[in-house]
Amino acid sequence: MTIAQATPILAWLGEQESAMLALLEQLVNTDSGTYDKAGVDAVGTHVRHFLAAHGITCEKFANDRFGDGLRASVGEGSSGTILLMGHRDTVFPKGEAGRRPFRVADHRAYGPGVADMKAGLTMNAFVLAALAKFGGAPGPVVGLFTADEEIGSPSSRALIEAEARRARAVFNSEPGRPSGAVVTGRKGGVFMHATIAGKAAHSGTSYADGISAIEELARKITALHALTDLEKGVTINVGIVSGGQSVNTIAPSASCDIDLRFVTPTDRATAMAAIEQIIAHNYVAGTASGLEVRGEFLPLVSSPQGDRLFRHYAMMARDLGIEVTSEFAGGCADSGFAASTGAATLCAVGPIGARGHTPEEYLELSSLVKRAQILLLAIMRLDVA
Repeated sequence: MTIAQATPILAWLGEQESAMLALLEQLVNTDSGTYDKAGVDAVGTHVRHFLAAHGITCEKFANDRFGDGLRASVGEGSSGTILLMGHRDTVFPKGEAGRRPFRVADHRAYGPGVADMKAGLTMNAFVLAALAKFGGAPGPVVGLFTADEEIGSPSSRALIEAEARRARAVFNSEPGRPSGAVVTGRKGGVFMHATIAGKAAHSGTSYADGISAIEELARKITALHALTDLEKGVTINVGIVSGGQSVNTIAPSASCDIDLRFVTPTDRATAMAAIEQIIAHNYVAGTASGLEVRGEFLPLVSSPQGDRLFRHYAMMARDLGIEVTSEFAGGCADSGFAASTGAATLCAVGPIGARGHTPEEYLELSSLVKRAQILLLAIMRLDVA
């Protein structure tokens, strides 16, 4: 397909900014923290109603604990699918949307999850709608709207990997970088919970009888943080600690949550072995410790097929008068799961935004339509990649 042939569909998309903002506002003003199943499903309902209005049906993958997975598809053909990904959950607590609802100021939109990644969901929905209206894709286009990315996609990973195995190209619509770049490499991550058991004793009258779980945890934290190697991109962060019974009691228990980030699977293996050794070692005699992995992201590792997909995407952007570069990101995303199947994967193709997970999160309004047009053209001309 040539640019001239794509002009009508690109022009239609260019006229949809007001409609895109209306859907985005609806999504942002719906609380959808990962563990708020009702809220995540409510966002899914908004998406399904929009798609249904454009003649697109969604298949639902029910889940008892997290939001249901949603899969939409447009187009036909025997060639591999083209997969668009996006997650509906955010990191914000229930009530956050009411405290600071969607607003627009100085050419930016604000609100919980506005960039990460409800703008990406909006963009994917409109790209699917455009393809349903005009056609033009060189094969089936699948949209996944998943539910639990912020905690490592425990209920969505299998669905993502199954779809990615059938895909000739995967576009993950996480927010574009503030520079306008897309992401061709990301760190992987492991989220862990460590528990320490000690022995309670009165800290005044029976100090020597106690075994402090907090002291053991403190020593472990120092050892864990010493594993960080910034040059290699390996970081260990103990982000949450708890423990103790009262100020005048030797702490009988303590726990912490550990975040490991890494660039390569080899670095993961080395770091995990060291972490497990630290947790198993008793710095304070008589303590007992345990370690549980609660979530994990695979890294998005650069590959020849991924590099080709980026060059194709950048060429499509250039045809629309936009220069796009690539970056490496320290944050994790579902794109690592897709890339691990061997699928050509490109991340952060969504509208441009920054400061995710904070009250200052914003979206550049001027990027909403532009990024949708680039993605649409990249899909329609994938046969020239």
